[in-house]
Amino acid sequence: MKVSVRKLICCAVFLCLAANLCLAEESSVIPKIDGADTAWVLISAALVMLMTPGLAFFYGGLVRRKNYLNILMQCFIALAALSIQWVLFGYSLAFAPSNGFWGGLQWFGLRGVGLEPYAAYSATIPHQAFMIFQAMFAIITPALIIGAFAERMKFSAYLIFTLLWATFVYDPIAHWVWGSGGWLKNMGVMDFAGGTVVHINAGIAALVTALVIGKRSCYDKYSIAPHNLPFSVLGAALLWFGWFGFNAGSALAANGIAVNAFVVTNTAGAAAALTWALIDWKLTGNPTMLGTISGAIAGLAAITPAAGFVGVGAALIIGIAASIFCYIAVSFVKRKFHYDDSLDAFGVHGISGIWGTIATGLFATKLINPAGADGLFAGNSKQLFVQLIAVAATVIYAFIGTFIIYKLIDVVIGVRATEEQEAIGLDLTEHNERAYTMLE
Repeated sequence: MKVSVRKLICCAVFLCLAANLCLAEESSVIPKIDGADTAWVLISAALVMLMTPGLAFFYGGLVRRKNYLNILMQCFIALAALSIQWVLFGYSLAFAPSNGFWGGLQWFGLRGVGLEPYAAYSATIPHQAFMIFQAMFAIITPALIIGAFAERMKFSAYLIFTLLWATFVYDPIAHWVWGSGGWLKNMGVMDFAGGTVVHINAGIAALVTALVIGKRSCYDKYSIAPHNLPFSVLGAALLWFGWFGFNAGSALAANGIAVNAFVVTNTAGAAAALTWALIDWKLTGNPTMLGTISGAIAGLAAITPAAGFVGVGAALIIGIAASIFCYIAVSFVKRKFHYDDSLDAFGVHGISGIWGTIATGLFATKLINPAGADGLFAGNSKQLFVQLIAVAATVIYAFIGTFIIYKLIDVVIGVRATEEQEAIGLDLTEHNERAYTMLE
């Protein structure tokens, strides 16, 4: 049978159209960038970035006037130095798919980290949007440690310590908990926004540095009062504001989980602030501003690991208990063991991180987040066990890693400022600047 040329052409056209249709259907299953999700994550990254200057004000107002600029400089240099560390190799160490310990250097210099979605982390947003969001976590976490050794560490030692600690302590633990192939992630740990990775990690590092650097020379001679409490209130407000990006942004989407995280974050922070004020009022006769902002930070830190997994009722309990536990740590435990955690980085962040991670294993429910897991009170005792393993592993690794890094730096260049530098103040001796020239 002969086939006309016209029929052959028609068949060819039909086959081409069919092939194009199949390709279109296949491409439709490829993850597409969602504009709303991307906008929310970028806004959240900006909110978390603002937390580091907020921390500078919060910590800076609590030290003496002669050390204020030193605190500001430590926070801002962390923002600069760790931004570079992150895009060069920090992100790769924390998130590149590899073994259970850390990610390696496959994504060195953001090679392979493009503008398209990456299914393991960023199904609806560009991979680089996820990367820059996580960068802000990697920046503020080492900055939290500043509160333990404030007013007595040399700036050169601080800069080296921050870079080494971020590389060898923060990045591996971030990979354990959040990275593809991380051993705690594979075990099923739930840490929505950084109870282990951020708060326990930094809190334990703060305790170690406070112990090994020793007390301020004036610590046993007279009380050291905040030099500018209004600045600390401003810093706490900026931290609270940024925490909405910290927790709600960790949903990585503009969805119901983000809304829940936003609501419980505010609830826990408010409950903890009110609780600390009431405790102060009851025990000392006065509700203090310092106590109120300390309580707010404690509640915000405690809800961080649970924000995407618990409801408002649990958030109230988590916030109230966070203030109680942290008040005990700051007012009684520190006094009992007589260590100088200058701005209570361990007493607030470390204790809250431990409590919040454990509380996630108690209160988590799939009714809030079907992609999560139930906790003990929803009938799943195994989850509490997993959370306890995560707490223990983070405490042990952060303690040992921080101690080794500190000792190495101390041997090579020395960590602590001299007594004369401490007496004059680090603003002048380290930066040759004054915060308040008019008052001088």
